[in-house]
Amino acid sequence: NFGMRVLVLENNLMWSPRLANGLRALGHEPIVIDRVPAEWPEAEAAIVNLGVADFVSAVAALEARGTATVGHAGHKEKEILDLGREAGCSRIATNSQIANRLADFFPAVH
Repeated sequence: NFGMRVLVLENNLMWSPRLANGLRALGHEPIVIDRVPAEWPEAEAAIVNLGVADFVSAVAALEARGTATVGHAGHKEKEILDLGREAGCSRIATNSQIANRLADFFPAVH
């Protein structure tokens, strides 16, 4: 039983390994990139740091391909979280939610 391929669009070097390791522990395959690529890798879902430059077009491109996106930012960054919602993220999370409750968004594969 294989999990999902999850794109991790993350420019914070502290977050990338934490999210990748968390996804691996849940049985998913993380694909970590630190900027919007010319061509998107195939993935069923994506975690998008809403602090990444050009995240609005990234979310639009991913959602248009059928890649469900979870956008995240700090809990005090309400405007950024709202922008993520407006950009079309499937789900929005605070940094602590995505870090501490990753399985809520990407259930473990058994």
